Amino acid sequence: MNQMLEVRNLSKIHGRGCPRCFDSTGPDMDTNICAHCGSVVAAHGVSFDLRAGEILGIMGESGSGKSTLVKTLFFDETPTVGEVLFFDGERQWDLFALNAAEQRWLRNHRFGMVYQNPHLGLNFKVSAGGNIAERLLMSDLSHYGEIRERARRLLARTEVLPERMDESPKKFSGGMQQRVQIAKALATQPPLLFLDEVTTGLDLSVQARILDLILEIQQELGTAMIVVTHDLGVIRLLAGRTIVMKYGRVIESGLTDQILEDPQHAYTQRLVASSL
Repeated sequence: MNQMLEVRNLSKIHGRGCPRCFDSTGPDMDTNICAHCGSVVAAHGVSFDLRAGEILGIMGESGSGKSTLVKTLFFDETPTVGEVLFFDGERQWDLFALNAAEQRWLRNHRFGMVYQNPHLGLNFKVSAGGNIAERLLMSDLSHYGEIRERARRLLARTEVLPERMDESPKKFSGGMQQRVQIAKALATQPPLLFLDEVTTGLDLSVQARILDLILEIQQELGTAMIVVTHDLGVIRLLAGRTIVMKYGRVIESGLTDQILEDPQHAYTQRLVASSL
């Protein structure tokens, strides 16, 4: 498989930061708050690769830095330091060397994001179909009828009834809102999709259907995905490889089966044991 993403030494500090931030935080220090300046080290020295069509899991408890990581890759946050290369066919993009317009173009055309909180990913002032139309207007479609038909097909693909496409997402359940988010994220057929705790807070039966849908889409479209979750069941079902994070650091990485069946780090062992 072709390389899609190279992440090298990605770090993010919330606060003014100081020369001792990295040395005084992390799993060995049992904190991500710098004792010297009070800054929060959300991520430090994170490196990994993602191949085209692959699903990579990022696992860890709240505060581990996993959501910060995907929000940085999606340009929701700016890294303190680090380099990320995105390979798109023959073209190579150095994500954090791009200007705002170039980042916006990538975000709208080549990346998709599904947030834990649908309010971050959807515009609740317009209809479900309108949300998808907003994204399609950034593509090569400009004819109203074509946009509406594409929106209808995307909603149907994510099991949202076509007769509900003109309703506001406010009227939808949490699971339905996530389906609209997924349809919106897929509207421009991006090769890379970020999923940030997309099943948290949903009923188990709804979770299962959302996860089945994600797997179907990945197999059908070959979309590469980075899945952020604290749920080992989600990791087990979706991810071929997994990264485990604690206090902003990667403490273990490898094939998902290996990590779940024979975890090496004590923290990962506790995570796996607690889910049994």
